[in-house]
Order: sequence, then structure tokens, then C-alpha cells
Amino acid sequence: MLRISWTEKKSNETVSIEANSRRSLIKTIRTCQATFLGHVMRREKLEHLITTGKLDGKRGRGKQREKVMDGLKRWLGSGSSTETMTAMGHRELWRNMIADASKHGTG
Repeated sequence: MLRISWTEKKSNETVSIEANSRRSLIKTIRTCQATFLGHVMRREKLEHLITTGKLDGKRGRGKQREKVMDGLKRWLGSGSSTETMTAMGHRELWRNMIADASKHGTG
């Protein structure tokens, strides 16, 4: 069992490497998010408009929040939003992208 003193300043990545552990929960969450988002984007209803940011309105003050699509693009390793959106429209392609990302993607 790996013991770490509470005074040591170590990142989660460092601890998981020392413990030979993998971050499986993050992968599970990202996979569920990607699967649900693909489902929503194929329906093209209100959820689609909200996710793509096509609703009119005024943005709040402060730092811009990270969009779901940005996090998903980073996890999938895709270059552009259009590439990701196109893949979501094709179920088999989208499933393959999710499977590849869950094998090789980062949390």
C-alpha cells in the first residue's frame, strides 16, 4: 500500500503513477458524456441548440465558461468542432471515436 505524508505536495497524476493506478472513473464519465452528447446532437432539438450555442441572449460577466464541446474535442483529440459535429451525425464513426479515446485519451 502506498503511503503519502499529508505534508508532501504531489499531484494526482504523480500519485497514480507511483501506485500503478489508472484513472478509470474519468474515462467512464467522459465516455458517458460523449455517448449522450452524440445522441443529443443527432436529434436536433432544443438540446442541440443549447449545446451548439445557437441561442440568442446576453453572456454573463466574467471569464467565459468552458463549453462541453471544447472538453470533448480535447478528450477525443479531434482538431475542429466541425470534425466532431460531423462524426456525431454518423453513429458508427462516433462510436469508434469514443472507443479510441477511451483507450488512448487523457482524462
